[in-house]
Amino acid sequence: MRALKQLFHFGWEQALSCLFPVVIFASLALTKIIHLPFLPRYDWLLIICVVMQWWMVRSGLETRDELKVITLFHLIGLALELFKTHMGSWSYPEEGYFKIFGVPLYSGFMYASVASYLCQAWRRLNVDLVKWPPFWLVVALAAAIYSNFFTHHFWIDVRWYLAVLVMVVFWKSWVTYEINGTLYRMPIALSFMLIGFFIWIAENIATFFGAWEYPNQTKAWSLVHLGKVSSWVLLVIVSFLIVATLKQVKGKNSTRITTSHFYKKEMVK
Repeated sequence: MRALKQLFHFGWEQALSCLFPVVIFASLALTKIIHLPFLPRYDWLLIICVVMQWWMVRSGLETRDELKVITLFHLIGLALELFKTHMGSWSYPEEGYFKIFGVPLYSGFMYASVASYLCQAWRRLNVDLVKWPPFWLVVALAAAIYSNFFTHHFWIDVRWYLAVLVMVVFWKSWVTYEINGTLYRMPIALSFMLIGFFIWIAENIATFFGAWEYPNQTKAWSLVHLGKVSSWVLLVIVSFLIVATLKQVKGKNSTRITTSHFYKKEMVK
């Protein structure tokens, strides 16, 4: 009974952490069904995202420092979108006034919502990192991961080598989280994979509602290839690094990175 209660509480905290992504998905669905006047659909989505981001900060659900991180990830995602659409990986076929080289500006918020989720979950679940690798090593790995999204179009795709390297670098690293005063832990590499998998599910929902489309979805919607999970896992690592760096710099008690205090707490494996 207690296990079910803990699981429910964990799911509830996760759902609250996904507030921004839920608003995006709801907006995609509603604007797909209901035609809004005056502006193209993509522009309405941009307005909704901007208003939602303003409300998140105004209401205190996100801090100004977290907004800086989310904005950075917005720009990182937008840069990736510009390149990928140019290479024909996917497209945004609908009209919009606020588009840059065929990419609607709302698209960056879909990446930013991942960082928003991480910030929210980090605070709500009192997350700690255990045996976090050296900063320079993680930065170099994240840079290599992000670069591969671009370079594999001109060179070999090394994502699977990078995935193996991630396992090696984070082999001894754990993430701890708290539910109703009880501490739990999980291998951090497993958390990367779980988040990446659920983002893949979200991607299928997004493409179903026409957020963007892959070449194999131009005539009719079809399931996004399962291989995209690997891309999302690698992108999650980049966003996780950005958020972890913020938490480390701010030195908040709820998010301190340590290797010693972990063993002084009662753990539930």
